[in-house]
Amino acid sequence: MTWKDYFSLHTVRRKIILVSKAAGFVLIVSYIASTRLTLPPSASLWLWLIFVTLLVLVIDYLMGRFISTPISSLNRSARKMAQLDFSAPCRVESNDEFGELSASLNTMAENLQKTLAELKAANAQLEKDVEQERLLLAERKELADRLSHEMKTPLGVIRAYAEGLQEEEDETKRQKYSSVIIEETRRMSELITTLLDLSALENGAARLTPERFDYVELLETAAGRLLSDIPDCDFELQYELPEQKVYVYTDKGRMEQVLNNLIVNAKRNVRSGGILKLSLTENAGMLHFSIYNQGQPIPQENLSKIWMKFYRDPHSAYSGSGLGLAIVAQILSMQDLDYGVENKEDGVRFYFSIPSV
Repeated sequence: MTWKDYFSLHTVRRKIILVSKAAGFVLIVSYIASTRLTLPPSASLWLWLIFVTLLVLVIDYLMGRFISTPISSLNRSARKMAQLDFSAPCRVESNDEFGELSASLNTMAENLQKTLAELKAANAQLEKDVEQERLLLAERKELADRLSHEMKTPLGVIRAYAEGLQEEEDETKRQKYSSVIIEETRRMSELITTLLDLSALENGAARLTPERFDYVELLETAAGRLLSDIPDCDFELQYELPEQKVYVYTDKGRMEQVLNNLIVNAKRNVRSGGILKLSLTENAGMLHFSIYNQGQPIPQENLSKIWMKFYRDPHSAYSGSGLGLAIVAQILSMQDLDYGVENKEDGVRFYFSIPSV
């Protein structure tokens, strides 16, 4: 150990040793000096006692600064950390064991705070996952209940006509029964296929395959197939389309599915002699589609429900599967496209917007 190390103040032990030795040395020197003063013995003694008192106060101050104050600060910080309060880190910055302990406590507090934050985030995620699982189970139960309800009617019809087919001898009636069974089977097949398609979209099993194509041509093709040359057509078709081509970048098959479902929905709900209007306009890089059918408005409280699986408007004149608009909502939501429905003065308007490229 060198002389410099011996008198270094980088450890508490050395500080105490240095202060105690210095105090002892000063005490001896002061006593010798007091005995050599040309003063009466009693005066010299009082003067030396006063000096000793001052020396004790100085030593007490130094001990407090070196030991008591850092220990009190460390104790306060440790007590707060024990209560998981990390808002007040330890402020001891001396170059000794107390300073090292302070830095270690602060590091431990930072690690604990980070760990607690991670645990809190993990707990929040776990709660979210549990809630999601609960909602998923509830949704599956609801789906199973609704699907069983949907299947009950066609299965009942199929069974009744199958039993009638076994007992019926009239060939004309047998042909009719067979046709009914085939039609109900087709309806069940379409329902299951549509439901599986929607489920695949919801859980991510089915992904969009974007491509660049002319949306005006797609709309004209879909509308021509579903609205033109309809026998006994009892509505007035109006349309507003761009004269030039307008390109978009999205899944062509899925967007055709959206158009088909919206057009079929409007065609089924337009009143006799009413107006069905298609509109496609471009503005500021966005392509805006809307379809309006003149007819019975949707009750305001049911506007948000029409996008739900198996929902049917009780005032609707037809009975569909209740999945078409749910598929529309899912496809548009997967692309973060703005869409909606609103009641107009004498009908209902569905709409959505998609960026043009």
